[in-house]
Amino acid sequence: MAARVLEALASCGETLATAESLTGGLLSARLTDVPGASRTFVGGVVSYATRVKVSVLGVPDGVVTEHGVVSEECALAMARGVRDRLDATWGLATTGVAGPDPQEGRAVGTVWVAVAGPTGARAGLLDLAGDRTAIREATCAAVLEMLADELDGGRGGGRDGAQPRESEVSRREEGGLG
Repeated sequence: MAARVLEALASCGETLATAESLTGGLLSARLTDVPGASRTFVGGVVSYATRVKVSVLGVPDGVVTEHGVVSEECALAMARGVRDRLDATWGLATTGVAGPDPQEGRAVGTVWVAVAGPTGARAGLLDLAGDRTAIREATCAAVLEMLADELDGGRGGGRDGAQPRESEVSRREEGGLG
């Protein structure tokens, strides 16, 4: 999927940046594993700590206070923030709970992914099972699938239970990307 996304971006002359929390750089690694990734992948921010989400990515303090970091609002702010700060066409974000313990009252496997692009942003909620490794891997696959769907002009689904479920709030507030 990473190769497919990067090729689609290259063919359009577009670029990509990542903002990662629970994936801790795994998404960026998946992208840079692809030969020629430098044509489109400009970089990423691993914002594991909340203060990095706020100070580097520009997630508003109010979002963290009101919604927490495992939220749609935080994922959207992260995706927009990395897109803006790294001057990329597209921004991807991952935030959630990989375990072993719940966080902010959210169960292990609760993950938000987001895509921000030229015409808006959208987020999807994942409810994943498995250990930390499985959750992190499924998160990477799901956010790449979400971007591929946007690049294809549609809103197709992911695979193996890792399909992001768009929230009604995102669709209403953002108007979609297509």
